[in-house]
Amino acid sequence: MKIHPLHTGNFKLDGGAMFGVVPKSLWQRTNPADENNLCTWAMRSMLIEDNNKLILIDTGIGNKQSEKFFSHYHLHGNDSLDGNLKKLGCSRDDITDVFLTHLHFDHVGGAIEFDSSKDAFRPAFKNAHFWSNERHWKWATEPNAREKASFLKENIIPIQESGQLKFVPVNDDKDGVYNTELGFDVLTVSGHTDAQMCPILKYKDKTIVFMADLLPSTGHIPLPYVMGYDTRPLITLDEKGRFLKEAADKGYYLFLEHDAANELCTVENTEKGVRLKDSHSFADIFGK
Repeated sequence: MKIHPLHTGNFKLDGGAMFGVVPKSLWQRTNPADENNLCTWAMRSMLIEDNNKLILIDTGIGNKQSEKFFSHYHLHGNDSLDGNLKKLGCSRDDITDVFLTHLHFDHVGGAIEFDSSKDAFRPAFKNAHFWSNERHWKWATEPNAREKASFLKENIIPIQESGQLKFVPVNDDKDGVYNTELGFDVLTVSGHTDAQMCPILKYKDKTIVFMADLLPSTGHIPLPYVMGYDTRPLITLDEKGRFLKEAADKGYYLFLEHDAANELCTVENTEKGVRLKDSHSFADIFGK
């Protein structure tokens, strides 16, 4: 197995929304905002080479939305999904599996593109299976009013219509660790959105956990630092607390999807609770 961080670009979101009830005077120490109170966030995917499989975890925001839509998110940076796949010697057509942690637009937008006529949508990875789970799929396709703006039909329904959709078997009413057919397990969590999946990978004698939106950045490690976007913040508190304690005890490496400065971090137990131990580039720990 070989694992590569795959940067798809940066965007901006309101700092207050990203840190919920935590005052700006505290969160800006780790995530400084611009004059419009916007902080920069990464959209970092992961590419896994494993035998005959080439697995992409999350796809970034894509490029098919309107100019007005993108104006709200201030896309910037030189990274792109296609550009970084090319650097690794592959293309979208080589991807065998696209694993979607959840179906919010900044995680799934790149899964679907316009067809050649620009009048319809098609999968951006024509040879891949797309992986979700039935519980989250139902949640996303029958959205609540709070999340409706994050679950865009054009990002989701064409996956099902393509016949390329597959589901990880997840319990209908219980979160936990589940097996996949892709060579890694997933932890399901439901504070941010129902049945979000965080892949757990054994790699070079270490454990890497793809944190998705359970832990967007190192700035979110203290327990009260919970996103305003989370649908069930008290559940996030519990999920994050239990997971971070385990991560500190077992020395997990946490792969950060949205941290613009840090690809990986480790955490440790302190008198104040679990705190950041070290932050790293992926290459520092695992090589290129």
